[in-house]
Amino acid sequence: MVQCQCCKVHLPKPDAIVYDDRFYCSKEHLNILDQQGWIGAADWRASPNKDVRPENINPDLLVIHHISLPPGEFRNLASSQHIINFFQNTLDAAAHPYFAEIKDQKVSSHFLITRAGDLIQFVSTRDRAWHAGASSFMGRERCNDFSIGVELEGDGDTPFEDVQYKALTKLVQKLQQTYPNLQFAGHSDIAPERKTDPGKYFDWERFQKETAISPEKIPYGLISR
Repeated sequence: MVQCQCCKVHLPKPDAIVYDDRFYCSKEHLNILDQQGWIGAADWRASPNKDVRPENINPDLLVIHHISLPPGEFRNLASSQHIINFFQNTLDAAAHPYFAEIKDQKVSSHFLITRAGDLIQFVSTRDRAWHAGASSFMGRERCNDFSIGVELEGDGDTPFEDVQYKALTKLVQKLQQTYPNLQFAGHSDIAPERKTDPGKYFDWERFQKETAISPEKIPYGLISR
């Protein structure tokens, strides 16, 4: 017998759905955000770079970022693993000169969507990931307190892949079932003096159409920036 990761029901192992060494009793429970803030249909790579949200605060903002390690080398299949290592504080500083510059940084995001469209989760949505830094959303400071961070593997000079938009759409749909009041912004919107991501090649109009989000929930607009 095995236990469903989502609902904790016990069932025979041959009847279970197996994903990332976890067991689920149904496709529904595999694909939803569970009560602990984890999505079953994601690869879980827990990051220590997190803490608790302020009391009685649920996320109502999703922040879109981009990341490539090393910068601009996301076409290298090793890039995704470098990002995982970075968020888990296991990045080899000797593997690339840039890694030595960032080796002492303690950062994370809730989710990463790789160039291949794979979804990786590092932090429960119930916890505060360290992704936004000094930031302000519509007059509210400290965006980490009330946001979910999503990293898209890539840079500011290259369009994102179709499979990344598809994975992002599915992720947003799952998150909205638990957090129906989510609004959406780029890192550059909430930290304009420091950040440029997700960049001019992130297609906000496509994102809005594919997710069917109301434009009012994207307060900085649909023009790529």
